Amino acid sequence: MTIAVGQIARNAGLLLAIIAFMYAVACVLLFAMQRSMLYYPQPGAAENADSALTMPVHGAALRVSVREQASPKALIYFGGNAEDVSLNLPAFSSAFPDRALFLLHYRGYGGSSGRPSEEAIQSDALALFDRVHLEHPAIALVGRSLGSGVAIRLASRRPVSSLVLVTPYDSIEELAARQFPYFPIRWLLTDKFESWRYAPAIHAPTLLLAAANDAVIPRANTEKLYGAFSQGVASLKIIPGVDHNTISNSPQYLQEIRSALD
Repeated sequence: MTIAVGQIARNAGLLLAIIAFMYAVACVLLFAMQRSMLYYPQPGAAENADSALTMPVHGAALRVSVREQASPKALIYFGGNAEDVSLNLPAFSSAFPDRALFLLHYRGYGGSSGRPSEEAIQSDALALFDRVHLEHPAIALVGRSLGSGVAIRLASRRPVSSLVLVTPYDSIEELAARQFPYFPIRWLLTDKFESWRYAPAIHAPTLLLAAANDAVIPRANTEKLYGAFSQGVASLKIIPGVDHNTISNSPQYLQEIRSALD
């Protein structure tokens, strides 16, 4: 009987060791693969020389889709994690005829060199703003999904005229922790995009634009971000009948953005 009990204990210990090892391997894999799970670079549509520029930055050359305009007003757009931002150029050109347009292709996206990371993208966003600001003193920012985190952090550090956040979140960390509840995400995640941290520093008029049927960014995360702004700075509007990926198909989408920028 003693021998049997000892054997059971040894087997249980071995099983626990195997489970712990497999869990550790899973954590290592999550850590190693996290950026490939967050960023999905798109090749970018073909553009003529007049609708794109190349901007050298530290460690990369960035592609920016543009519509030049002799105006003090400009709009800088930061897209989602699997978006070809150049596809927005025709609709934006029609919706914002009085603004110069600059749509950033993140590192690795649409002809931009380098590899995406939160700090690299944020640094590139600052560089683009400073370049645009030399000729266009009134700059509005629009950030969609992942890009909402880029736009809000930039707006906390530069004098933007207005800010629009489309399908925004409070932080990527919170979203990842919900998706992987049994892993120590807060210790594993490198690119956290903590939008809630920068919201209190925003003073420009801000619109949070959410999709009624968004299954990617839960409404609770958008509302947490909304609550992080100082009173009177931000407004939250919900577009009915659309989801995370189809929000821009609604006529209300550009109407709301245009109203916010005006």
